[in-house]
Amino acid sequence: MRVIEIARAANVTSETVRYYTRKGLLTARRNPDNGYQLYNAQTLKQLRFIQQARTLGFSIEEISHILQHQHDHSSPCPMVRDLLAKRVPKVVQQIAELQALLTRMENALHRWQQMPDGMPDGHTICQLIENRDSGESGVSHHEISRTPAKPVATGRHQL
Repeated sequence: MRVIEIARAANVTSETVRYYTRKGLLTARRNPDNGYQLYNAQTLKQLRFIQQARTLGFSIEEISHILQHQHDHSSPCPMVRDLLAKRVPKVVQQIAELQALLTRMENALHRWQQMPDGMPDGHTICQLIENRDSGESGVSHHEISRTPAKPVATGRHQL
């Protein structure tokens, strides 16, 4: 199968297939006549496995370790269980942080419906944001400034 064919069969983009190949998760042989990368049915099965692992939050590096166990003919299952067990509490914490953010955003929007638009006057940039904490209980400026921003996974190869 060529790149486009395996991509369609797995319902991913051709770029995803190329990315996983560059990262060493998939292997292809080159057609000597035209240089196309060619994949077999086993590679399609592996690509589907990678996609399933990604939907559970496993990183490319973790998937590489899982696949290495397979190549070494040893079970990766204990490692997979351990990785997921360690990740669940972190995801619970992220959900709590996102829920708190959503609450702050909804509260701000509700208050902002009643406020007029202001023009920058050299003292303010946007009064909505600058006056956000007036009358709001919850997170203080101090707490916001010491809470590091969490990176959000966005990339075309995430899933």
